[in-house]
Amino acid sequence: MPWDSPLVADLKKQYGSGLDAQTYLGQNYLRVDRSLIPNILKQLRDKEQFDYCVDVTAVHYPKRERQFDVLWILYSFSKNERIRVKTEIADGESIPSSVDIWPTTNWLEREAFDMFGIRFEGHPDLKRILLPDGWKGHPLRKDYGIIQQDQEWVQINLGIESGQ
Repeated sequence: MPWDSPLVADLKKQYGSGLDAQTYLGQNYLRVDRSLIPNILKQLRDKEQFDYCVDVTAVHYPKRERQFDVLWILYSFSKNERIRVKTEIADGESIPSSVDIWPTTNWLEREAFDMFGIRFEGHPDLKRILLPDGWKGHPLRKDYGIIQQDQEWVQINLGIESGQ
């Protein structure tokens, strides 16, 4: 259902149709055009006191034209409030990095890159964080063949059959 608050009214006045606000089960979401992401994230940190980025993650919808939702989960210590900011991007499209806004998003963006293949433009060191450098593919995509990849990587790097 629609989410209405002074924060939402202020953002809609500034950004108009590039922003949609919803609430679901008590969780507040801002669906934002990808071009507005850096400005809105900075405003939420600086003006609205969302000083902690809890997570940067993604969801893969392989049948959609824009296959990925990229989400920032933000928290305000002074307000004791959470907000989720999300945008849609197509496979192969990049999204601006938020490391200059919250330095801790460095590792969170690396994880989203490693698991989904999402590129964050301007990231200081975008490389795998959980999987080995030679790993092919991105395991949290719904079209990822994990058994085949596991067998291939184990055979090449360990010289044994994976046992699956």
